[in-house]
Amino acid sequence: MIGTIANTALIIVGSLIGGTIRRGLKEKYQSILYTAMGLAAFGLGINAVVQNMSQSSYPVLFIASLAIGGVIGTALDIEGHFNNLVNSRSKSESNLARGLSTAIMLFCIGTLSILGPVNSALYGDETFLFTNATLDFVTSMVLASTFGYGIAFAAVVLFCWQGGIYLLASFAAPLLTDGLMAEISIVGGFLILASGLSILKIKEISTMNMLPALAVPPLWFALMHFTNGLGGLL
Repeated sequence: MIGTIANTALIIVGSLIGGTIRRGLKEKYQSILYTAMGLAAFGLGINAVVQNMSQSSYPVLFIASLAIGGVIGTALDIEGHFNNLVNSRSKSESNLARGLSTAIMLFCIGTLSILGPVNSALYGDETFLFTNATLDFVTSMVLASTFGYGIAFAAVVLFCWQGGIYLLASFAAPLLTDGLMAEISIVGGFLILASGLSILKIKEISTMNMLPALAVPPLWFALMHFTNGLGGLL
């Protein structure tokens, strides 16, 4: 967990630095940084999808995940509640909700952020997490210089995310296969890509409402594991 704590701390520090820099930036510079983050999210999303698509054992699982997750998230109105929470706390930051959703995707959905806690729990290896912490430090500075200090809240989400994976890896290591990680990364890649499209104002997508899509691959793999177990008994 040391790597996760370091990752969380560096996001907070980076957000504080970026938020401070933002106060001295003219609007035209804030605008270009906003565009830069949109392009970066777009590119990172495509990269995650392309890298992992060839490793998928269930080519249509990501489609089902996005569809099911989107329906559930819309029914729960996750984005509406999230926006209300953010806006009630920071009315001056009209784009903070969008920035936070993008930050959460970038910080949490990636190979280093997923495999890092697994390696930490199983082997005591913090290398991935320390590397991820360095990258997130820089990313949080850029995001906060665009959206403000509120980006630091994403550190709380990252801590819960990596902490959850750490605990899962400690108690259910057999379920955390390379195949599952690939499927989660594909779905996550599409969500990051969606964030980029929204930031660039190409297509307004309720990214937060699609977050439940990330839960579909683990549930599917757990079902397959259970079914195979029953098959072995029979």
